[in-house]
Amino acid sequence: MNFELTEEQKMTQNMAREFANDVIRPRAMEIDKEGKFPEDIFKEMGKLGFLGIPFPEEYGGSGGDTISYALAVEEVGRACGSTGLSYAAAVSLGASPIYMFGTEEQKEKYLVPLAKGEALGAFGLTEPNAGSDAGGTETTAVLDGDEYVINGEKVFITNASYAKTLIVTAVTGKDDRGKNIISAIIVPTDAEGLTITEIHDKMGVRGSNTTQIVLDNVRVPKENLLGDPKAGFKQFLKTLDGGRISIGALSVGIAQDALDKALAYANERKQFGKTIRSFQAIQFMLADMAMEVELARNMVLKAAWLKDQGKPFTKEAAMAKLFASETAVRNAERAVQIHGGYGYMREYGVERLMRDAKLLVIGEGTSEIQRIVISRNLD
Repeated sequence: MNFELTEEQKMTQNMAREFANDVIRPRAMEIDKEGKFPEDIFKEMGKLGFLGIPFPEEYGGSGGDTISYALAVEEVGRACGSTGLSYAAAVSLGASPIYMFGTEEQKEKYLVPLAKGEALGAFGLTEPNAGSDAGGTETTAVLDGDEYVINGEKVFITNASYAKTLIVTAVTGKDDRGKNIISAIIVPTDAEGLTITEIHDKMGVRGSNTTQIVLDNVRVPKENLLGDPKAGFKQFLKTLDGGRISIGALSVGIAQDALDKALAYANERKQFGKTIRSFQAIQFMLADMAMEVELARNMVLKAAWLKDQGKPFTKEAAMAKLFASETAVRNAERAVQIHGGYGYMREYGVERLMRDAKLLVIGEGTSEIQRIVISRNLD
């Protein structure tokens, strides 16, 4: 077993860390306070190749692997949860399905600008009545001549206000058993009948763009069908498997930042004539935080390695996402506790981590759904 990163992986990690510390971190508090998507930062990330890390060079990508991508997500998330979430969603959800299931024509038309960072993508799965029950999709796509006519509503969709393409899941028919056939279809965000409304006043990740989408007789060419028309459900499950690796990586970043801030404060804050790090209660909290970050990171990188090797990784991705996201929540709470009253203040930045981390145990499948996925995949 070799836990060493390759030179290419180290280069990606260092590049992401440097950019995150120099460009993103100084803006993190402002991004959260204003609740504004940092479009300029994403344009810079696009130019540096962040958005194309796991895609081949022939499609405008950097030719990296999933491990490199996970390392980059961790570093961006460590600096700003909002930016990290939008970054993870753009690559794992907005672009990856086109790479995995798209035709050469679709990849050339839609994936290349996404991988080059010239555009953002979004993935429309969740609906008002279909959250954890993704199979309960109510959006429909009916073939009318050479076009699909799409009607429905999507909610809690990341990046859609700034995306050029949106992949939506929709019911396109019934199978032999009378069950819904769910397909994935690429919809340009400037399509007539498509309305995107931004959702504001969120608890956390406030600078990540979250939207509600209404599709009212939206027409797209039938060539925009993504992959196998009868395998849309399996396709988005596979998409979510990869997405869970990136949310796991984002969780590790937030958990690591919580540890960093808690450790720095414990070394400075004095009570009873000595630093609070000298007290066993604080030492135990810091030890648990460090241990769980290490475990979470190893789980995420193992799932990424399995994906890169073409091996099954559904169970491992769910485990990584579950443990890392719950670690992020615990570490953020511990960091607030170690900071005491100051932890409750915006100025120290740990209350933001606590708010940002909570979404990670909900999005990309709740912790409860991850446990179902894991139990179903036990031998």
